[in-house]
Amino acid sequence: MNQQDYLITLNVPPALEEAVVDCLLGFENAQGFSSFAINAHDHRHLGLSLAEQVSGRQRKIRFQMYVARDNVTDLLAQLREEFSGAGLRYWVMPIIEQGEI
Repeated sequence: MNQQDYLITLNVPPALEEAVVDCLLGFENAQGFSSFAINAHDHRHLGLSLAEQVSGRQRKIRFQMYVARDNVTDLLAQLREEFSGAGLRYWVMPIIEQGEI
């Protein structure tokens, strides 16, 4: 790898799935992304319905995408602008190695 890439992970409420897809597809510096359904678990029960509190899980959509170091700040700024207060959770991790086998 010539430059440092990062993996950005987003956990998104299902109601925002299409809007986030549109946002990420419009981000020209992305190297593509994946999305899949997950169950999020949090002992604090913040924002969980009664049924979710009983089951101990909340449905979310997880997005993962590779982004070059120089573009991480721009992507996060765009997400903050479009989804401020929407409850998107994210984290950023450096990629040590990637490839295709």
